[in-house]
Amino acid sequence: MRRWKLPQVIRRTIAAGVVLAGALAIVSAQGGRQASPTGVAATEVRGKFVPGPEAPVYQGGKWIKITYGRPIKRGRDLWGSGANYGKQLNDGSLVWRAGANVSTRLETEVPLVINGKTVPPGEYSLFIDLKPNDWTCIVSRWAAQTRFDPANKSALWGAFDYTPDKDVVRSPMKLDTLPFAVDQLTWSFVDMSDAGGKLALMWDKVMASVSFTLGR
Repeated sequence: MRRWKLPQVIRRTIAAGVVLAGALAIVSAQGGRQASPTGVAATEVRGKFVPGPEAPVYQGGKWIKITYGRPIKRGRDLWGSGANYGKQLNDGSLVWRAGANVSTRLETEVPLVINGKTVPPGEYSLFIDLKPNDWTCIVSRWAAQTRFDPANKSALWGAFDYTPDKDVVRSPMKLDTLPFAVDQLTWSFVDMSDAGGKLALMWDKVMASVSFTLGR
């Protein structure tokens, strides 16, 4: 007997509805608190402090910013193992949104050189290709939906329907084991100078980082 299957767009809409309903239930159970609140990591480079009326003022700086959802571990085995490695976080997608809800976004006012390729000033999505002991950071030109819309094919919700044709750069990430466990996913800029630094994601006992330099 042939099994009848719902069209993909309908299945995706139903799945999104289930996710939204679950999220609303969690918010309700938490007294209105958002389950994965928005986080922002930011740094400012190439400016300088000049004398001010009361204290030195930093002027002429250029911003680099990451905006992302901050899920909490809640006792989960985040990464999995073997053939299931990363599948819980990917949620059926090819790659991980490296956060929660809306696609993780990178905004930069200066060129970034990552893995030998230049990322021009602008706004991008960040994804991570998860494999055991082998993570790859992806900077992509995919736009982000602020609300799930299955009819919108020009922007992504999270990493659903991600394709690599809009990749600007892919770069291996350095994986380090932290001496403590980070409960809520955190993006940060580390080892920063006016020459460059690192984009770093910390969750559980993993810190995954990718180095960059500032272009001209």
